Amino acid sequence: MELEFDRDTIVSYETVAQATLCQEETQESIVPDACPDILRIVDVCGQAMLSGKQAKEGMAQVTGMVRAVILYQPEGGGGLRRIEVGLPFTCQLEAPGLTEAGTVLASPRLRRAEARALNPRKVLLRVDLAVDITACQPVERSICCGVTQPEEHHICQRQHPGEHFQLCAVQEKPFSFSDQVRLQTGSGETPSLLAARVQPVCTESKLIGAKLIFKGVVELYLLLQEQGGGLSASHESMPFSQIIEVPQAGEEGDCQVEVEVVSLHCEPAPGDERELEVSLELLAQAQVRCHRPVKLLQDLYSTSNLMEVDRENQPLCRLGEQSVRPQAVRELLETGEMVRSVVDARLALGQVNQSREGSELVLTVDAWVTVLYLDENELVQCIQRSIPVSCRLDCLEGVKCTCFCACPGEVFAAPGAGGVEVRFTVEFHCLTTETVSIPSVTAAHLGEVRSAGEETRPSMVLRMPAPGEELWDIAKAHGTTIEQILQANELEEEALPFGRMLLIPSTR
Repeated sequence: MELEFDRDTIVSYETVAQATLCQEETQESIVPDACPDILRIVDVCGQAMLSGKQAKEGMAQVTGMVRAVILYQPEGGGGLRRIEVGLPFTCQLEAPGLTEAGTVLASPRLRRAEARALNPRKVLLRVDLAVDITACQPVERSICCGVTQPEEHHICQRQHPGEHFQLCAVQEKPFSFSDQVRLQTGSGETPSLLAARVQPVCTESKLIGAKLIFKGVVELYLLLQEQGGGLSASHESMPFSQIIEVPQAGEEGDCQVEVEVVSLHCEPAPGDERELEVSLELLAQAQVRCHRPVKLLQDLYSTSNLMEVDRENQPLCRLGEQSVRPQAVRELLETGEMVRSVVDARLALGQVNQSREGSELVLTVDAWVTVLYLDENELVQCIQRSIPVSCRLDCLEGVKCTCFCACPGEVFAAPGAGGVEVRFTVEFHCLTTETVSIPSVTAAHLGEVRSAGEETRPSMVLRMPAPGEELWDIAKAHGTTIEQILQANELEEEALPFGRMLLIPSTR
């Protein structure tokens, strides 16, 4: 006879693939007819934008566009000129277990970009991308919690109360954002806009009922050129707030929201060139994790019948550490010449690599720093360097660490002895989890009645518990209950007395 069970269903998302893909893209471009010939290329300012994501059978695909502005000094002198180039990219990540019902999260970053003049009218653009991709698949697991009517067949059951730390919701929301920025310049003529880049940052998120409310800022960085050719940098912070519907999550969930740029337009306002109109298309990608209580049926037996039991291991995830570890960086970028002044500085982060040293996990990321400066001859120069930044984390073998890095605040750069001194902070956002396997019951079948051999079974057994044996094991082996053993031996708790013989009564 098959027993009936109370069952619970765990509904969550499983991360079937997670990686950072690094790739290079190149493209040749012709200088527009309206632009003068190239004397030398100074810098390339770029913005990586997310165009689309798609979950396929066993594959996650991400498409995007790099909008690059090539700044160059023209033949014949004068200020810097600009060429804007669009370079599309596509990347794919193998994701076993992913289906079209899954969700792909993506975050593209432009680590560095450079251009080379093939001739005065043609340039070769090369960009170095890092794309964080996470593939999430919705899953359902049915677990046995207990027997529906245990008294009917004199069932004794052992249940494991625990928690499962799970990814309970993955949601996204596209939204538009626009603002106006007033250029803070002198009383002279209005400067021209050479390049603009943005970095959206989520600063706060909170669950209220089925709504995820998040706030943040769009950091806008501008490179301007005065009418006389002088360069200056400007920075503006533009706040935003949005709501995402997340019906699957409770208010105790932990939220992680990343906001990506889909498109960017920054142009002088009609009638007032000192006013810039900024419009963006953004995509918010949210992950919500929560602690879900779980009750597993680990073992059972009947005092009236023999029983056949089917079992399997159920994986439960436990949260280890959730922390933000800032690492301050101070470095001298050697230029080999005197630096008169710094015009602009920017930073991009690459892939987070993990290595192990004993019980410690070493997390390392390459910080790509670009500095635009004036040399002793007042010529605009550019220097790029990769600076490795590391963080150590106590993390035992078998523990999984998920980490992403961010650079809060600006990059401070100033002339130093022999180059440019830069200072910035890299934050390592770490989440460690451990998966444990809990033996559990999946099905059970009642067999013959135990009283079939009643005349040969003693009513009382005297025995010494084996090392490591629990009271449950003894009661199950003899077809009795824990309560009857406690009562027969005048014990008040299940902890077995060391070195003492126990009376084991039989249930008849």
